[in-house]
Amino acid sequence: MFLEQNRDPRGSIEVICGSMFSGKTEELIRRLKRARIAKQKVEIFKPAMDVRYHEARVVSHDENAIVSTPVASASEILFYAGNAEIVGIDEAQFFDDELVPVCNKLAAMGVRVIVAGLDMDYLGKPFGPMPALLASAEYVTKVHAVCMKCGNLAHYSHRIIESDKLVVLGETESYEPLCRICYQEIINVEQNIM
Repeated sequence: MFLEQNRDPRGSIEVICGSMFSGKTEELIRRLKRARIAKQKVEIFKPAMDVRYHEARVVSHDENAIVSTPVASASEILFYAGNAEIVGIDEAQFFDDELVPVCNKLAAMGVRVIVAGLDMDYLGKPFGPMPALLASAEYVTKVHAVCMKCGNLAHYSHRIIESDKLVVLGETESYEPLCRICYQEIINVEQNIM
């Protein structure tokens, strides 16, 4: 079902970003559940590739969950959004670059779009469509984890397993949140070893 073109023009894009274990998905779920309590029509999407916790649910690290529709590409979101007033999208960094025009189109049609994703990859570089989403968004919330080395605010997702692949789905066995100083110290050590 395609979206109606004559919507109320109060749409917007909200981005929730940060490192792994910072509460991005938890905040997304919180906002979507509040919208449902207000009896708003909500549709939730996640990348089909992300089956860490559940095939058809968005699940936070502390196991808070909400039913979602897994999609293989960003363009499918337009098709499945129907007449949603609010569209939630989790793990945005795993989507293709089409996610930005999809979110902008939804917002232009009056939909409140709430997106959660990693802003940086394990190398500390901007991740997927996230930089363009951040630039397009009316509202940005940056959340932080706690550094596993020193306890300060963390915003880097340090990979602790060996892999050169950009996308490695994992949890605490694969990643740890680090602050800037601790991340840089580990990167310097790793570069000296190579």
